[in-house]
Amino acid sequence: MRHVKDICGPVKSAARSSVCALLVALTGALLWHDAVTRAIAQESYPNRAVRMIVPFPAGGTADVLPRIVAEKLAEQWRQPVIIDNRAGAGGNIGAEAVASAPPDGYVLLASPPGPIAINDNLYKKLAFQPSKFEPVIVLGTVPNVLLVKPAFPAKTAAELIDYVKANPGKVSFASQGNGSTSHLSAMLFQKLTGTEMVHVPYRGTAPALQDIMGNHVDLFFDNLGSSLNLHNAGNLRILALGSPRRVPSLPDIPTLAEAGVDEFQSVTWFAVVAPPGTPAAIAQALNQAIGEVLQQPGVREQFEKMGVRPLGGSVAETKRFIAEERERWADVIRTTNVRIE
Repeated sequence: MRHVKDICGPVKSAARSSVCALLVALTGALLWHDAVTRAIAQESYPNRAVRMIVPFPAGGTADVLPRIVAEKLAEQWRQPVIIDNRAGAGGNIGAEAVASAPPDGYVLLASPPGPIAINDNLYKKLAFQPSKFEPVIVLGTVPNVLLVKPAFPAKTAAELIDYVKANPGKVSFASQGNGSTSHLSAMLFQKLTGTEMVHVPYRGTAPALQDIMGNHVDLFFDNLGSSLNLHNAGNLRILALGSPRRVPSLPDIPTLAEAGVDEFQSVTWFAVVAPPGTPAAIAQALNQAIGEVLQQPGVREQFEKMGVRPLGGSVAETKRFIAEERERWADVIRTTNVRIE
């Protein structure tokens, strides 16, 4: 459509001047109507079901945390909040679906770091730009832990390091998939300890844990939220924490720094982001609603039982947090020289 001033051109008659004035008025009215319509839509948001895409399979912390939040949001909004698991390609399949969704707040991504802050530095080509997502809020953070199968001979992290050094290329490690935090954590561990292991990628946390408990794979850098109860039940053994300090739920388990791997740090987080171009008003509304959910005592209790620290924070704080994490994991990728086609 041609611009009004291009149609009008230099005004040469009273009649033409009246037509141009009418066009200007109509254009202004249309723009005003569009702005008002969007404002009304944002004020009444959400007025239908919201779909939260989780780019990993059901069963792991990445799936459980959004389900806890979704249940409370549905009560608060009186609208359905649907969890849609779209696993595969290190979280890229689900993230791509959100990136191409309308930016109206009705399709969201709830994910660990991979497709939000890691994969753009890891994959040579992506069908979406992680940095273009609109940050909403960080649900929580949780340490990654070094855990082993029940029959693994080492009883401590120091013993494990000695065992892997004595058996190069014979010890296997599971991951949630190529490029996941568990994969990068293991690669960093190998780099810092001078060890060599065999990578066995899975499609998410749950199948990896099944094979750990079945003694089919040796070790796994998992987040504490998924493995704490299994450790307490004796189904697997946590040997060390990837966090800078010990956690109250496992006071007797040391950090890897205490075991001599000084520069090792691995913490997972879970965030909600919206499609690129989502209006700031909708991102703010989501941030406020989810932030209120994270303050509920029952929700905090559920998170903390899984070893997850509820986080929250403003949209600006979330944006800054993700940017810092993107750079931190980029350093790990550069250090370990991990690349995925």
